[in-house]
Formats: sequence, C-alpha cells, structure tokens
Amino acid sequence: MSQAAAAVGVDTDANKFPTQIKYIVGNEACERYSYYGMRSILTVFMIQVLFMQEGEATSTYHLFASACYLFPLLGAFISDRIWGKYKTILYLSLVYCLGHAVLSIWETKAGLYWGLGLIALGSGGIKPCVSAHVGDQFKANQTHLLKKVYELFYFMINFGSFFSTLITPWTLKAYGPSIAFGIPGVLMFFATIVFWMGRHEYVHVPPTKSDGHGIFNVITSAFKNSSSRKEGEKFLDGALKDHSREQVEAVRAVFDIAKLFAAISVFWALFDQHGSSWVIQAMNMDLNFMGVQFEASQIAAWNPIMVMGLIPLFSMGIYPMLDKMGLKTTPIRRMTWGMFVAAASFAMIGGLQMLMDGSENKINVMWQFFPYLVITMAEVMISITGLEFAYTQAPRSMKSSIMSIWLLTVFFGNLITAYVSKVNFFPVASTGYFMFFAALMAVFAGIFWFMGTRYKPKNYMEG
Repeated sequence: MSQAAAAVGVDTDANKFPTQIKYIVGNEACERYSYYGMRSILTVFMIQVLFMQEGEATSTYHLFASACYLFPLLGAFISDRIWGKYKTILYLSLVYCLGHAVLSIWETKAGLYWGLGLIALGSGGIKPCVSAHVGDQFKANQTHLLKKVYELFYFMINFGSFFSTLITPWTLKAYGPSIAFGIPGVLMFFATIVFWMGRHEYVHVPPTKSDGHGIFNVITSAFKNSSSRKEGEKFLDGALKDHSREQVEAVRAVFDIAKLFAAISVFWALFDQHGSSWVIQAMNMDLNFMGVQFEASQIAAWNPIMVMGLIPLFSMGIYPMLDKMGLKTTPIRRMTWGMFVAAASFAMIGGLQMLMDGSENKINVMWQFFPYLVITMAEVMISITGLEFAYTQAPRSMKSSIMSIWLLTVFFGNLITAYVSKVNFFPVASTGYFMFFAALMAVFAGIFWFMGTRYKPKNYMEG
C-alpha cells in the first residue's frame, strides 16, 4: 500500500485481484481448451476411425457427457470431506491427463472407453472445486471483485472453446487422431503445472466434517419416522424429531426446486446434440463456403461466439424491453421461453434435414447458422438464468446441494439422448429424430410452465 493511501486509510489491495488468481485463470483457459478440443472431434473419430454406427457413436458421446456431470458429486464430497479443494484439483487433474494419454495412444474401442472414463472422472471431479477455490482466494473486503473474476472465467471458457473447436478438427484431418487427442492432453498437463505453481500462494481451506443435518441426514430421518407422522403432515415433517424446523425447511426448498429442475433435463438432451447429431448432419452437407473447406465439427464454434454476443444483448436490450412492455422477465418465465425456443431450434434443424432428404444436391452447411443462433438463445435464457435461480432459491446450508442438482440436470439430459440414440426409435440425424426431440421439448416446456405457475419464489440472498 502506498504511503498516501495508508494516510487516508484506503486499502488499495481491496480493488485488485489476489496475485494467485493468475494461476487459477491460466489453468482454466488451458483446461477448457483441452476439454472442448477433445470433445469437438469425438463423434467424427468414433464414426470415421473406429467405424462405429451413428447411433452407437451418439449414445457413447452422450453417456460420456452425462458422466462429466455425475462425477462432480464425487469431486465435491472428496473436496469437502477428505482432501480439500487444492489436492482434489491437483490429483484429479493428473487423472484427467492420463485419460487424454490413453485416447492418444490407443485408437481402439477399449482405449476410447478407458480414456473417456478417466477424462470424465478428472473433468467432472474438479468441476465443483475450481470455481469455489477461486472464491476462497478473496478477502471479505474484496467480495465486489467476485463478479468480475467469474466473468473472466466465463470468458475463458468460451475463448478456449471457440479456438479449440476450430483448430482440433483441422488437426485430426491433417495429422490423425494421436496428434489431435495428444495436443489437448499436453494442454491439460500444462494446465496442471500452471495450477501447481501457485501452491504456496493459495488460501487453502481445509476439509470439514458433516454437522449431521445435511440433506441425506434429514431424508433418512424422515423415512425413519414416517410411521409416527400425524395426519396432514408431509413426508419431511417426520424429520422434525431429529432436526430443527429451519433445517427441515431448507431440505424442503431443495425438493421444491428439484421438481422444477427435472423438466430442465430435457433441454440438455437437446443442447448437447450440437456436438453429436448436428455434427452428423453437417457431415452430409456441402462444407465448402466462399472457397473455404470446413470440417463438420468446426461448425459448433459458432456457439461460444454467439454466447459472448447474446449475453449483453439479452441483459441490456431484450429483457429490459420486455419488462417495459409489461412482460416481466422473471427467472421462471425466462427459462420457460428458453425451452420453447430450444424446441424451435430442433424444428428448424429437422426442417433442414427434410430439405436435405428431398434435394439431389447437397445443402450448404452455413444453413446451420440459424438453428445454432436459436439454440444459443435458449442456452442464454436457461443456463445462465438457471444458475441465478438455483442460488437465490436455496438456503445457505443447501446452496451446494442445489448446485449439484443443477449439474445433475445435464447428467439426466444426456442420458435421455443416449437412450433414444441406442434404442434407435429413429435413425440419428433423421427428420423424425429431430422432430421427436422438438416435440419432447415443447411438451416439457409446457410442464415446466404449469409447475412454475404454482411455485412460490423465495429469496435466500445473503445479507
């Protein structure tokens, strides 16, 4: 602190990021490049190199994506109860690197499954720890900087996603799978080294023991005392014998929001298909545009660019405009609209497939721009709003549980797509396939709207 600042009692450090943040942000940029680069070529690799059927490849892709959102539960438990955040991130990052190495070295189905399993464990395991570890680095007088650092994080995610989605498919075509999977692996190893370099500067929050009043304790108590409930009492009221009313009501809040979130799972069943069925459709289109020959898996690079452009458009333009028109943009309304918009994107991609089926000439891949724009609009309305909604509706003691449930919506959504692709109700990337998901999304948007009209919003914001 300068002498002048000290003289007037100003803490200049309160407006600066802690110096160790550069290690965490650098790690995030490399890790996201690694993850999205590997994922961008996964569908093409399975179909063109391993000669898997399109249905099997799509099912495998979504089972992997679902696992990446199931392992955060394990990572959060290990972090909170055993190793703490730093060790959990470091050790599981090494598992992550090993998964990339397996994919790069063994171009077989066994290598694919082992590699994806290790990457899912590593990527999913560190997911809930990294953002929390960032928050741990800030002092009480620096809370105003948290919004800025998370905005920087979100930018790094989309920055890494955009460039890796453009570059990695070209690497696969030019140099083959070993190099294409190997480069993301090298980036992940570099990310781990960058994170390790900050070890002496980090604020290390030690793991804690359960207080005995968590969500599983309350549910267990409710089951145990279910026979002694009085007439008119609800299931969780049985837990009042072992826990306070405040603790039981906190779990009830989790149940209420979990019911709403169940419908959100269908959105993720659609959204993550821009890395599977939409890529398969692009493989059958004219990939030459204005003299440039694109790879089918490069088209998904539109999504991160659109996200960065649509966020300010919605927050500063569309939402305020709708509010002025009397259509108050509550979180539930935003998510409901987003679900109907997602259904429209699949109706568009299905219509595009119908044109392809009826045309003798290949349709140019740039027509996918419009469905991408619409599905990204849905993402902005649902994904970002959902995080805000989950945080405000959860009591302090249950915020981690609610965030875990939010991640589980992605897990279940991808399981839905994996099942539909495996059972083969419709051939993957066919008109019927896309229209099925459009109709499914529209139905669940209606269910979400119905449930939302009966949900009583809460506000558990701190202070």
